Amino acid sequence: MVIHESAEDYLESILVLQQRRGQVRSIDIVNELGYSKPSVSIAMKKLRENGYVSMDADGLITLNESGMEIARRVYGRHTTLAKLFILLGVTPEVASEDACKVEHDLSEETFHCIQNYLKKMLEEQEEG
Repeated sequence: MVIHESAEDYLESILVLQQRRGQVRSIDIVNELGYSKPSVSIAMKKLRENGYVSMDADGLITLNESGMEIARRVYGRHTTLAKLFILLGVTPEVASEDACKVEHDLSEETFHCIQNYLKKMLEEQEEG
C-alpha cells in the first residue's frame, strides 16, 4: 500500500487528537496542523474515498481499520525517534519536530535497529 507523507501526517494527527480530545472534527485538524480549512476538507474527502476514515453526520472523524494501522505505525515511529533524539541531548520540542521530518523516510531496517538500540539504552539507564 502506497500512501503519501501528507496523508500519513493527517492520519497521525487524527490519532493524536482522538487520544487527547476523544473526538475529532476537521477544525481540530486545521488547528493542530495549521493548514487551511479547504486543504483539510479536501484531504478528509480523499481519506474517506480511500477508506482510511469515516465521518458521521455531525462531522466527527473516525479512523477506519486501515487508517488506524497507518496512524499507529507513523505515531510509533515518531515517538521512538523523538525518544532517541532526546537521549542524544536534543530538546523535546526540537526532537518532536525532527522526528516528524524523519518518520516517513526511514527504512524498516534502520528503524528496527533504532528501536533495538533505544531499548538497550533505556534498559541500561534503568539498571544504572
